[in-house]
Amino acid sequence: RFISKIEEVLNDWKLIGISSGKPLDKGIFTTGTWEEKSDEISFADFKFSVTHHYLVQEPTDKDGKEELGEDALPLPMQDLLCMNNDFPPRAHCLVRWYGLREFVVIAPAANNDAVVSESKCNLLLSSISIALGNTGSQVPLFVQIHHKWRRMYVGECQGPGVRTDFEMVHLRKVPSQYTHLSGLLDIFKTKIGCPLTPLPPVSIAIRLTFVLQDWQQYFWPQQPPDIDALVGGEVGGLEFGKLPFGACEDPISELHLATTWPHLAEGIIVDNDVYSDLDPLQAPQWSVRVRKADNPQCLLGDFLTEFFKLCRRKESTDEILGRSAFDEEGREVADITHALSKLTEPAPVPIPKLSVTNMVHSAKKKIRKHRGVDESPLSNDVLNTILLFLFPDAADKLADVFESRASTSAGSNPPPENEDYNLFSQFKSAPSDSLTYKLALCLCMINFYHGGVKGVAHLWQEFVLEMRYRWENNYLIPGLANGSPDLRCCLLHQKLQMLNCCIERKKARDEGKRGSMSDRSPGGASGDGAKGGDHSGDNPDKEKEFGKSWESWSDSEEEFFECLSDTEDLKGNGQENGKKGAKESVNLKPEGRLHPHGKLMLLHPGEPLYIPITQEPAPMTEDLLEEQSEVLAKLGTSAEGAHLRARMQSACLLSDMESFKAANPGCCLEDFVRWYSPRDYIEEEVVDEKGNKVIRGELSARMKIPSNMWVEAWETAKPVPARRQKRLFDDTREAEKVLHYLAVQKPADLARHLLPCIIHAAVLKVKEEEALEDISSVKKIIKQIISHSSKVLRFPSPEDKKLEEIIAQIMSVEAIIARARSLKAKFGVEKCENEEEKEDLQRFVNSLLEQPEVSVVGAGRGPAGSIIHKLFVNAQRVPAVPPLEEELRRSGSQEERRQGLQSEFPPPTGREVILRTSVPRPAPYSKALPQRMYSVLTREDFRLAGAFSADTTFF
Repeated sequence: RFISKIEEVLNDWKLIGISSGKPLDKGIFTTGTWEEKSDEISFADFKFSVTHHYLVQEPTDKDGKEELGEDALPLPMQDLLCMNNDFPPRAHCLVRWYGLREFVVIAPAANNDAVVSESKCNLLLSSISIALGNTGSQVPLFVQIHHKWRRMYVGECQGPGVRTDFEMVHLRKVPSQYTHLSGLLDIFKTKIGCPLTPLPPVSIAIRLTFVLQDWQQYFWPQQPPDIDALVGGEVGGLEFGKLPFGACEDPISELHLATTWPHLAEGIIVDNDVYSDLDPLQAPQWSVRVRKADNPQCLLGDFLTEFFKLCRRKESTDEILGRSAFDEEGREVADITHALSKLTEPAPVPIPKLSVTNMVHSAKKKIRKHRGVDESPLSNDVLNTILLFLFPDAADKLADVFESRASTSAGSNPPPENEDYNLFSQFKSAPSDSLTYKLALCLCMINFYHGGVKGVAHLWQEFVLEMRYRWENNYLIPGLANGSPDLRCCLLHQKLQMLNCCIERKKARDEGKRGSMSDRSPGGASGDGAKGGDHSGDNPDKEKEFGKSWESWSDSEEEFFECLSDTEDLKGNGQENGKKGAKESVNLKPEGRLHPHGKLMLLHPGEPLYIPITQEPAPMTEDLLEEQSEVLAKLGTSAEGAHLRARMQSACLLSDMESFKAANPGCCLEDFVRWYSPRDYIEEEVVDEKGNKVIRGELSARMKIPSNMWVEAWETAKPVPARRQKRLFDDTREAEKVLHYLAVQKPADLARHLLPCIIHAAVLKVKEEEALEDISSVKKIIKQIISHSSKVLRFPSPEDKKLEEIIAQIMSVEAIIARARSLKAKFGVEKCENEEEKEDLQRFVNSLLEQPEVSVVGAGRGPAGSIIHKLFVNAQRVPAVPPLEEELRRSGSQEERRQGLQSEFPPPTGREVILRTSVPRPAPYSKALPQRMYSVLTREDFRLAGAFSADTTFF
């Protein structure tokens, strides 16, 4: 049954009949693609897996088969003698040992199973022998015996009248007579047992591998950052706002040099236990591979993984900092509890200074003083350094300087429009010069160096206090783009922008109030053309002419608010403000005019149409937009719901209508539509009774629908200028909402919000470092990281696994760049004077990173070869400790004596020898068939793998 199962599999895979193919090209084992197919079969209840390994080849033309003739050898036997692919750098062990292009392996399916007893091995061997005979398959079939780690295989290959046996020896201890070529030749010849007297010549290929482990003269160039040096604004070479980069240990652990003699005839070379001709410097081929350190510790990777761990913490800020900000006993608490009574007492102090929030703020300050210095996770120096970095405008204590600084820093120049800068919109992070981005970097730094999650909680608490302070004192937050929240950024960034909008409105209102008290001249013009109503450049004077005497200060809904028009953006006109002081409204007196429209006249009175000063629509962050759309969706499709929805959506429209009516007494709906939605006013030329062409206009069809929203709104709208309307945007309430939102963020939420910024920063850092090295494979990976991240980070809560993948990709790039730098230093690429040589070395280093093995041009005499030679010589010169020296002399003496080069190269770590010949076996009149033996010898391993062919017809 077992044999028939094997035959079945061979039939399924079409491995029967004659195998044909061209002779193998040089290096095809490395450059070609290998594929494998697997299946399972069982012997009684013992499971085996059958795997077919093969090199993918272009199909050959069918005519080739006929030419082969009858006595052509099976392909695998021809491969045994092929010399083009002797020591492939990366291949299945059987490919390396026997040079086969395809074979089938039968191995125990379970990892811990093994075929150990001899009778079982023989049973398997006879089974495959019969299966091969029955199917006429010419593919070599191997059986894995012994434990998996020993990689012991026996096998067979059959052809018409010929058979090859694959046998193996694996020892731990090397018999001394087989450590050199002459001993191996003896084994080979006895094994062949060739009856001919002058033996056909044996061709030999030898490879010696030398390993360089201590790069004695190179200390690893990366210094670990010095954590104490922070106060000067730097962390040992790490400024705030910059991510660290590079490996902390050498990312390249070993260099392997393989010296190869690809084709020697038997008599040419002497290599026995007394003397050896094999001098690595004379070898015709050198190739090098580097062994990478396993997961070298890299700074950027560590920063990212540590920050990512924050996302999984559950504690809130208060739990982390020990106690809530309010549960201190004593005077401060009394202050807070009496805040309300203080507000109601008659006080000489101007009342705005005494808002509840203000009281809370000062109380918190005292609490911070009370909490012992040793208790707070961040020292004052560190904290001040960070706060100055985040809020550069706080350096000047003078309020007016402060304000001018704030306004200039808030209205900073438009950012550079390059793709790196615009990454934030793909990653949903924040622009790389924004406060949010800097905050993310600071938190990342603190999390790594200064008290981990406690430090993060402490800095966040300080940050929230600073936000509240700025809101209460009308100071704009620096480092945020002006205008309504940018929905391309992360939610936290939108919230901060929202707070800035609130501060701006409040500031404008307070200045309007101050302006009306002192009698000021009307303000001049000020351009405000930025998209989305940039208010940062607004002239504070503009608000000053709207005089409403502010006798009382109130936070109520009825607070009137004059605000700027949103329409100059639409119309593109400058704001020429020709208003002479504000007058209280008298019937039909125009109010709240911004400037004449210029082109349009009112239809009935025929006066010029004035653009009114309107309220700006309320800015929204994405969570508010979602909330609003949910509410609107819940209203349902009933008539009442639809009406309510329309009312909710038309708050802004109604406000604009009221402003328009106030600015243009005697206007009608058509006038408003012509200005507000020109497409809804259709004009056509008609010929009147006198035969003149006149333009007659009318409202569009949708405006004429009975009880239409616009008509209804127009009828209910009263002529009220914007400053006396109910506010569309209640900045006080919105600001408190934002401040509350910020205060309740746990460190984990914070880390989740800011992770896109950190990934954004890491990608920029990696790009910047790669630009110095110019490694093409890294460029590709960075592109993949960017496209992968932009897919993952676009969703509100990406999966941890996907985030981990992104971080792992960034870490792998960092490791590659670190390796490139390490190799550059070792091969002295920078020091090389000769331009041509420098380029060659650079190419050599780059290919070392990307290829499994790189051949050295000019072997030991080329530029790279001489550097490698020097490295080995220097490593050999290291003085060893005396007792060790004695031991080395005893153990290594024979090897070294034979080598005849005491100090140039260490004894080889690996010796590989391939012996090949073609002789008649088993009888003198048999067909001459390929014989091959491969031997590898390392410190604790000796293996012989032989393929011996015999003639099954004439024996």
